[in-house]
Amino acid sequence: MFRFLFPGKLHPALLRSAVKAAATAISEHEQTLVDLCKPPAEEALQRFGVTENGLSEEQVETAREEYGSNLLSHKKEAGIVMELLRRCRNPLVIQLLVICTVMLLPIEGIQDLFSASIVGGMIFLSVALAYVQEHRSSKAVEKLHAMVQTNSLVLRDGKECEIPMAEIVPGDIIILQAGALIPVDLRLISAKDFFVGQSALTGESMPVEKHAAPAEVTGRGVVELQNACFQGTNVLSGTARGIAINTGGRTLFGSIAEKLSGQRAVTSFDKGIAGFTWLMIRFMVVMVTVVFLIVGITKHDWAEALLFGLSVAVGLTPEMLPMIVTVNLSKGAMAMSKKKVIVKRLNSIQNFGAIDILCTDKTGTLTQDRVILEKAVDVTNRDSDDVLRYAYMNSYYQTGLRNLLDRSVLSHTDLDVEHGCKKVDEIPFDFQRKRMSVVVDYQGDHVLICKGAVEDIYKACTHYQIDEEIHLMIDLIKDDLLEEYEELSRDGYRVLGIAYREFPQSKQTFSIADESDLILLGYIAFLDPPKGSAAKAIASLKKFGVATKILTGDNALVTRKICKDVGLEAQEVITGDQLLGLSEAQLGELAEKNDIFARLSPSQKESIITALQKRGHVVGYMGDGINDAPSMRSADVGISVDTAVDVAKESADIILLEKSLLVLEDGIIEGRKVFGNIIKYIRMGASSNFGNMFSVVGGSYFLPFLPMAPIQVLLNNLLYDASQVGIPSDYIDEEYLKTPRKWNIENIRRFMVYIGPISSIFDYATFFLMLYFFHCKLYSEAATSPEMKTYYENLFHTGWFVESILTQTLIVHIIRTNRIPFLQSIASPFLLLTTILTMLAGAALPYLPIGSHFGFVPLPAVFWAWIAGFLLCYMGLTHSVKVWFHHKYGID
Repeated sequence: MFRFLFPGKLHPALLRSAVKAAATAISEHEQTLVDLCKPPAEEALQRFGVTENGLSEEQVETAREEYGSNLLSHKKEAGIVMELLRRCRNPLVIQLLVICTVMLLPIEGIQDLFSASIVGGMIFLSVALAYVQEHRSSKAVEKLHAMVQTNSLVLRDGKECEIPMAEIVPGDIIILQAGALIPVDLRLISAKDFFVGQSALTGESMPVEKHAAPAEVTGRGVVELQNACFQGTNVLSGTARGIAINTGGRTLFGSIAEKLSGQRAVTSFDKGIAGFTWLMIRFMVVMVTVVFLIVGITKHDWAEALLFGLSVAVGLTPEMLPMIVTVNLSKGAMAMSKKKVIVKRLNSIQNFGAIDILCTDKTGTLTQDRVILEKAVDVTNRDSDDVLRYAYMNSYYQTGLRNLLDRSVLSHTDLDVEHGCKKVDEIPFDFQRKRMSVVVDYQGDHVLICKGAVEDIYKACTHYQIDEEIHLMIDLIKDDLLEEYEELSRDGYRVLGIAYREFPQSKQTFSIADESDLILLGYIAFLDPPKGSAAKAIASLKKFGVATKILTGDNALVTRKICKDVGLEAQEVITGDQLLGLSEAQLGELAEKNDIFARLSPSQKESIITALQKRGHVVGYMGDGINDAPSMRSADVGISVDTAVDVAKESADIILLEKSLLVLEDGIIEGRKVFGNIIKYIRMGASSNFGNMFSVVGGSYFLPFLPMAPIQVLLNNLLYDASQVGIPSDYIDEEYLKTPRKWNIENIRRFMVYIGPISSIFDYATFFLMLYFFHCKLYSEAATSPEMKTYYENLFHTGWFVESILTQTLIVHIIRTNRIPFLQSIASPFLLLTTILTMLAGAALPYLPIGSHFGFVPLPAVFWAWIAGFLLCYMGLTHSVKVWFHHKYGID
């Protein structure tokens, strides 16, 4: 739930420390809850004027006017100015702000208002564009989140009704069952074998039993109250009813929300971006220091050296990175929504594309999730009306979470069980026993009817029944009886056992201990046929480098049959029992080698995922049940469906609007597209900056003047940034999408080292072209007037500026693809437009009136012939090195 209320994954330690702090300083609202937990539950009902039928509509409206909606009170949305200021805390933006401030200082030789205005324009472009895009993105994501709504079951005017959590008001009677999220802070008024998970609040993984009796509050923290439940925790087993005491910001979670908002665990995506950012900042600091010292020592003008160094710092700053990342993620989220994939946390998109192992349950993923009751048979595999009747009564009277099997039993036939039959008690399902029981007053006895996994039913049985005769179950007979069950399982049936035990009518209360000495009556067999698309989807995921592993609590025989039908190799099915006692290394090896695991507990699923992650895999987990929530939290990407139980949806990073592996495949591909375009910008920026280092350092050392005027460096960077605005719209090569993509800073470093210096070759060629072919050095040194000297220096600057902007922009098309550019791969129309306009602007500036303001002069016609040759050679050499690099180091 916490992930739903706040973007990003909240760090558990932050949450637990905040809860601990809240427990030592009880608020007024929490004190109200404590006060109502001391006396019997009737006092809480009286406090809110509630009857056993729940609130009336009039009471609901009155309460809503007084308390508001059940939503956490978020901070008022910051205005545009405050939001822009917040974005200025980015280290890249801070760097530009410092440079801009220095340029504005009223110091002779340092103050340069024109250059400062260009740096200011870059800051505005980076910050404002990122704000606009993220604002649009957040609005779009809010709409997507609205498609995945969490509801709660309440009692109003005597009727059970399902309403959005936000509509619950204090005084509402909440009906709770396994799988439900607890939507408010409440006081229990009734409970039956009721266990909740409070690990999100306390860090304690063990289930906590709750009851409705008055609580002893002395010396206990609020969370320890045994008759109170808290917003954000979840029901593990049993049933209960509670009265809502505190809602929205008045809940325990609401009281700590302010401390937690915005604090979240750092994802691999965040680490990758931060790693690149600081790599470039460190590189920039070294580069600027070297340039400053070289220019100061050789040109003997330290003010000019500082200004030029600052301009170089701006040129090396990847200030468009926040905007590129935001636009890519938001664009990816919207594209994924069109393919029925809802992104709850934008930064999870990159992990989604990096998945190389997908773990999933088989029900509804490999199968049609359309369970049909095919057989109700006795232990000899003959049709039995008694088995059908007992199974129907069990499903009819249970009040816990009805699964597909229960609904299938009830829809199979319509038996009149109300006549001559009355419910007495219930023992809810849990994942340790893997069975549940109801007790009914039937034919003069209290009959406990137990239904569950066959192996677990057998553990509770001492007898079996054939026709009207009851026999003792000895080991030899048990093996024969199991053969009938195994035969059904081999045929692909999902089989449950039905057993019973009769008690005298004087016994009124029942517990798990009464599920003993049962009589095995027979089996009910269900069929959930494989999906026609499952085999195709698994093969397609494999083609895209994603291995599919089945982690199911179902039995091995059914699992083997279904997996075989959909094309998964079922040579060996590993069961939960085989995992017991394995070391971490043994579990990791077994998890890597095998693809099908059956009869797993929730903790075993989680252990397999963790073992795979420790062996370097990026693991996605797809689930929709209560027992899937821990696995989804442990996985790199938790994936659920909009029909899942609440706790599963709230644990997920990604929600599928259709439970299909084909939909998942589309989402993974979109994730890789997003990551691919972000990496393009990073590779371009890193290689360009590294190449510029050699050019600027060398030029600063041997040239008699600066290689480029500070204002021209800034303008060059501004134009180059503009050319890359189209990157988020660019196409991705098909071969790039075929394998998972992960952050690899080392590979980015290598790419920078190998590709960057290529541009320096042509920078130096341009230096010598301008110095000796166009005689800039000779005429500058022999100039008879300051005007002539300035002209030839400006001619040099103009020549390198034009060559630099043309090569930098053109190289975008080389680096963006691993194919031959323009022939085998063409950029998107928008990227083509931005790069063409940038190159035209760079080429035209020397001939436009505005060009003189930047120190440009018209270039001789023959210069363009030389530049055309340089561009062709540059493209050919860079492409050749790029192909060699990817062959040697792979495509990052």
